[in-house]
Amino acid sequence: MTTIESQMEAEENTTLILSGNHAAAHAFRQARVEVVSAYPITPQSPLVEKIAEFIQDGKLKAQFLLVESEHSAAAACCAASATGSRVGTATSSHGLMLMYELLPWAAGNRLPIIINIATRATGAPWSVWTDHQDFITVRDVGWIQLFCENNQEIYDTNLQAFKIAEDSRVFLPVIIGYDGYILSHTLMPVRLEQQAEIDAFLPPLKHHINLSDISHVKGVDPVTTPHVVKREEGTAPGYFEYRYSLQRALENSIPIIKEVHDEFSERFGRTIGNGIYKTCMTDDAKTIIFAMGSVASQSRLVVKQLRKDGLKIGLVSLRLFRPFPREILREELKKFDNIIVFDRDIGYGFEGVLAYELKASLYGLKNPPFIKGFIVGLGGRDIINDQIKEGVERALKEAKEGKIYLQTDYLGLKLNELDFLKEEERKNG
Repeated sequence: MTTIESQMEAEENTTLILSGNHAAAHAFRQARVEVVSAYPITPQSPLVEKIAEFIQDGKLKAQFLLVESEHSAAAACCAASATGSRVGTATSSHGLMLMYELLPWAAGNRLPIIINIATRATGAPWSVWTDHQDFITVRDVGWIQLFCENNQEIYDTNLQAFKIAEDSRVFLPVIIGYDGYILSHTLMPVRLEQQAEIDAFLPPLKHHINLSDISHVKGVDPVTTPHVVKREEGTAPGYFEYRYSLQRALENSIPIIKEVHDEFSERFGRTIGNGIYKTCMTDDAKTIIFAMGSVASQSRLVVKQLRKDGLKIGLVSLRLFRPFPREILREELKKFDNIIVFDRDIGYGFEGVLAYELKASLYGLKNPPFIKGFIVGLGGRDIINDQIKEGVERALKEAKEGKIYLQTDYLGLKLNELDFLKEEERKNG
């Protein structure tokens, strides 16, 4: 056994102290990713740097393509995936924005690419700190989107994501989100599994396109017409039919996401809730908090404190954001009286995205829960327990009074500390 093989074996079937970025990198290594193309951007850079290190040290047999922008990285990933390679990358914030043109291209051509997003606020003004705006902003490009709450979930979710994306019933790209710095740079215990077990769970990719097979000439991303075209060899879909196919594939991926999660759980003994969401103290709850990622983590502490005060409250932490699991959530959430949603994002011109998507999902229930949304923690501002408690108290007060306020509410704003606002108030009496 070589020195490299010995080092790799020592890292298997053991627990290491890893950052979220490095947990994702180890998952890429053990998934035997074949092509990585990336451009550095804070706070994801250590992920692809670690992958480059694995390749240099001979721990991962893969091509690392150095490019000059995130747009080029996404283009390279699409091309590599179309040849039948297992492909992944990572980015954040405006890097993801620069990739945007290629994201619907990857989804439309059903390329099973994996992108990790260490979330970061979008400009302007510039911010390198976390919120969920970048992850939320790409919700309409046709990718599956999963969000992680700790570093073990990052490792586990990446391994599951390759299997989901490459399933012949799916063939869709997957975005995995986790909070920048809060997880990307924070060290936590992460259990790494044996390579042989991962190989059994995640077999080699059998691609539906595979342009590397030159015995069968293929065209990718052809120009389509608005209408179905009839030819001697058969009919060709129009654009509308392709879009319908993509939508149905997303909708039909939900049970497969759960199936892969359950298989992973049975093999490795770890669960992430039911694969769609996680719950905390919801069995007898009348009120729940609904959130993702770092917001859900902080809310879990508050739920336990409020329980001690006698409030029957629980938490639902959403893992699967796209496709939005509306039917599953309708069945789970209809039993609650009040739902308080904390968004670390804004659906600009409306309200928090989780809040309005949840309202839409529960539309039509005979006795729907009272839903109140708050926006918190933008640009990395700390979300503290007192803010979450304040949101719960305000929501329950409004519910009791039967009031429904349509305006967006914010927690943690400090407008009274801004000099220009104080001057405006002074002038206006």
